[in-house]
Amino acid sequence: MKNREQYKRLLRMVASTVIVVLQTAMFAYVWHSCYAGPGANQFVRGNYVIIAQYALMVVCAFKLYGGFKIGQLRAFEVLYSQILSVLCVNLLTYLQLCLICRWKFLTNLEPMLWMTAADVAVELVWVVLTRWVYAKLYPPRKLLMVYGDYSPDLLIRKFDFRADKYSIEEAVCVSEGEERVRERILAYGSVILMDIPAQIRNELLKFCYVENIRCYCVPKISDIMLMSGEKIHLFDTTLLLFRNMGLTAEQRFLKRAFDIFFSLLACVVASPIMLIAAAAIKLTDGGPVFFTQDRLTKDGKVFRLYKFRSMRVEREERAYCMTRKNDDRITPVGRLLRRLHLDELPQIFNILKGEMSFVGPRPECPALAEEYSANFPEFRYRLKVKAGLTGYAQVYGKYNTTPYDKLKLDLTYIENYSFLLDIKLILLTFKVVFRRETSEGIEDWQSNAAPEEPVGAGRGK
Repeated sequence: MKNREQYKRLLRMVASTVIVVLQTAMFAYVWHSCYAGPGANQFVRGNYVIIAQYALMVVCAFKLYGGFKIGQLRAFEVLYSQILSVLCVNLLTYLQLCLICRWKFLTNLEPMLWMTAADVAVELVWVVLTRWVYAKLYPPRKLLMVYGDYSPDLLIRKFDFRADKYSIEEAVCVSEGEERVRERILAYGSVILMDIPAQIRNELLKFCYVENIRCYCVPKISDIMLMSGEKIHLFDTTLLLFRNMGLTAEQRFLKRAFDIFFSLLACVVASPIMLIAAAAIKLTDGGPVFFTQDRLTKDGKVFRLYKFRSMRVEREERAYCMTRKNDDRITPVGRLLRRLHLDELPQIFNILKGEMSFVGPRPECPALAEEYSANFPEFRYRLKVKAGLTGYAQVYGKYNTTPYDKLKLDLTYIENYSFLLDIKLILLTFKVVFRRETSEGIEDWQSNAAPEEPVGAGRGK
């Protein structure tokens, strides 16, 4: 298998080229036969530009949504990414053709629909075949997990969800001694280092580097800061600069201008959906349409967050409780709203008021934030920027992601902020809207998203 590793990228590149060529060829056929019309041969270069532009859009959409990540994402996720990509590209292409030809194609939608159906069929066959070939050439990688004071159980359970790619064969604690750990690393050839003491981790990283051993590493909070440092070369010693000030003045201005413009636009576009949702909630039990709650935003400022009410009205006041899996408090209408994330739409008004941004850390309840901060004070680092409707943790995490992992995701966003990153996260949000696990509640035995064993209390095994 080790000899085949060098061809993994080549396999992905060939497979990616095949799917792009097939989809572009189908569009070229539909364009020439249904849309180019008489006289198309007189403008050959123009035809090539339209077809090349379509191919470029397919490549960009696939790269954004992960349609090329065969072997990295699960087969269903790759297929889902490709279907979402082709739906977006074909819709934009059709609107573009209508604009170019002054909307004369507005009623000629059938060829594009048939092409989209053919695209999906080709993608299904492509995903099945490439996944089969990949699985034959690259079976699940056997890993050794090295852990320290914290229990590895939670991370092992996460790896179990990707049994098609990884297999944790053994877990060894650093307390067994460095020689013992090195011996086991050599026996496997691939290792994942958990949150172990920095000095030990550095020695093991160097050992893996010398022995050409593949090494996965769970980053510490300080690692995320280091990765975002700006390199400065003033003399023959490299420096890393950390300004630690959050967003700059020009970034805050651009971000706020974007929020105002698109929140106003969203109010107009989403108003029919919000009216239907409000009517459905009111007709269900006659209770209030909106649910409001105190949440935290930049610098710990408290504001009232707006949501469509998705749970039954509680007759008695009680402490804040996160939503659980199969929570019986959720109404039938509320379950649909939460499934499609439509209950979040009223937060557009929070954005317009300047309390939130479109992109940023998810606004946390003050009581929960205080509880998490008691275990690790670094949780407050999330308050360097305004809370967001979507964000890094919302896209790459889940509702029940542990607070420590949520902090690392949000910190990755804060330390690597750019306007283009905001645009990317907004576009990626459309991908996660229909994924059930993103809105999955906590377990019945949990009172919050913290793991069963708090940070620092794990025993290992």
